[in-house]
Amino acid sequence: MADSPRRYDMLIIGAGPAGLYGAYYAGFRGFSVAVLDSLPEPGGQVSALYPEKLIYDVAGLPAIKGQDLVDDLVEQAASADPAYLLGHRAEDLQVKDDHIAVTTHRGLVVEARTVLITGGIGTFTPRPLPDAEDFEKNGLMYFVPKLDVLAGLDVLIVGGGDSAFDWALSLEPIARSVTLIHRRERFRAHEGTVEKVRSSSVRVLIPYEVARLHGDERIEGAEIFCNADDGVRERLDVQAVVAALGFKADLGPFTRWGLEQHKRHIVVDQAMRTNLHGVFAAGDIVEYEGKVKLISVGFGEAATAVNNAAVVINPDARVFPGHSSDP
Repeated sequence: MADSPRRYDMLIIGAGPAGLYGAYYAGFRGFSVAVLDSLPEPGGQVSALYPEKLIYDVAGLPAIKGQDLVDDLVEQAASADPAYLLGHRAEDLQVKDDHIAVTTHRGLVVEARTVLITGGIGTFTPRPLPDAEDFEKNGLMYFVPKLDVLAGLDVLIVGGGDSAFDWALSLEPIARSVTLIHRRERFRAHEGTVEKVRSSSVRVLIPYEVARLHGDERIEGAEIFCNADDGVRERLDVQAVVAALGFKADLGPFTRWGLEQHKRHIVVDQAMRTNLHGVFAAGDIVEYEGKVKLISVGFGEAATAVNNAAVVINPDARVFPGHSSDP
């Protein structure tokens, strides 16, 4: 027998900064709220791509690391007691008479009076390594939300972009050893960061790739090979592998829901409404005249969407609820 659908006032699709702030604001308006995301941790592309990068354009914060911002947003959203439905990709959306039904790729059905899409640039799917399915959550990770989980370990980082080098620098003081490999001789990361890594104790091997991962229940080693030297292989004893190979972003399901789109973005009006009743959108995924892609702008769009969703959930509600400071 299938589980009964989960029911909420608002379902937020996307657990990035805009979605997390939207969850807080939904709670401030007294809504029950769920946050759904295909990634296993909240934070969206901030956690996935630049958790250790400093962000300078959030009002009131001269500078803050990406993951610190996400952690603060999760703490703020906790006041709404949101249900986190992580590791679920929204696959189907149907607008009913009195609710919206969203079905995930794992068969979970979520019913909500309103939906807020804050999916950034789409669904993130990590680029895999050999044997990835055997070791996910058992030593293989695609991003590092908490550096201390790798303290004292031998860590292999695979990739040549900013995330790979940021994690190498951050882990070098706390890991037992850090090895970084990249399949090309040139890196995509910022030159200054590359030089810092080369001047550190991090072992950098190019052009190398992963042939296979070893271990019983958890990663115990990785077999790597040089793709410019007849495939010479080397065994590394490591307890953790960070696959910083990037993510494939795909609007995928959003394109099948009947949403008006323009250049791979969802079109909204000034209230953040889409062309589907009860469906709102905010953040990098939306398009309107004058749109500016900043995290701080996404926060405002999320608040606008939630307040306008209030009158859908309760026709007697006011769009503007008053300020959130103490009286």
